[in-house]
Amino acid sequence: MRDIYILTERQLRECVHLDAVVVDIVESAFAALASGRVVMPPILSMEIAEANGEVDVKTAYLPGFDGFAIKVSPGFFDNPKLGLPSLNGLMILFSAKTGLVDALLLDNGYLTDVRTAAAGAVAARHLAPTEVDTVTVFGTGVQARLQVQAAHLVRPFRAVRVIGRDAGRAARCAADIAHAIGVEASAMTEPGAAVAQSQLVITTTPAREPVFRADWLHPGLHVTAMGSDQAGKNEIDPRAIERASLYVCDRVSQAETLGELRSARAAGVLADATPPELGAVITGTHPGRTDDDQVTICDLTGTGAQDTAIATHADRAARAAGLGNVIQA
Repeated sequence: MRDIYILTERQLRECVHLDAVVVDIVESAFAALASGRVVMPPILSMEIAEANGEVDVKTAYLPGFDGFAIKVSPGFFDNPKLGLPSLNGLMILFSAKTGLVDALLLDNGYLTDVRTAAAGAVAARHLAPTEVDTVTVFGTGVQARLQVQAAHLVRPFRAVRVIGRDAGRAARCAADIAHAIGVEASAMTEPGAAVAQSQLVITTTPAREPVFRADWLHPGLHVTAMGSDQAGKNEIDPRAIERASLYVCDRVSQAETLGELRSARAAGVLADATPPELGAVITGTHPGRTDDDQVTICDLTGTGAQDTAIATHADRAARAAGLGNVIQA
């Protein structure tokens, strides 16, 4: 007989928060990827087109960690029409020594939300200009709110502009952001004008046609694109990637099949070039932004390394707080 910890979303929300600690933990996962010692298989991805849904399965083993996580993450994007969240899922934490289950994290996608937002903060920390006054976010869902909140941890800014297809949802998103982090936030209907005001742009949509145009690039702009995580998605005009001073992926092997790199290569951009990964920028093996006038783009598809890192942190935090239920197996 052995103990398996069961943690619910409510319990995980008590002990894991989108804060500087989590940003550093996710950054460490990127740095580990740069070492070349992480074991991370390709994402298992399945689309359920009839329901506007998808399911991703991710995992990774990070040397030095006691365990590894396997994360199942469904995303069903019509769910808000039913009063349900778009994202769901769970993580299973296994012992890296025995392969036995140590914990079941029934987070309903909460840990994925947190680690995804933290990854955006890591990108902003290493690639955004030193001073950011205004941020534009494309999208009005959970990630739009959390990505902005996370970016504020590493680049405190004054104002936010929200771009969304639905004016009411965009206004509500802006109001939520203003309340959460105490900045001036408003919805805008002209994305080009919003980008022109901004030093940091974050795209958080499931778009299949570019929502960000190359013509909107201007000196000193950083763009973090995190919506393209499955073949067929595309948020960024490939010409923008071609024109950027620096284009960085979280994982090239994923970005070239699931992310913006896939769309760029299909358009003949970076056909014979391998872009640097964010972990290489973090560890200093590749230069990141070298001056505040450069234009930078970061393509985040989400990695199993991040999931193992956040699951391990959540398990430790919950046990330290005395949270969780134990079953005998």
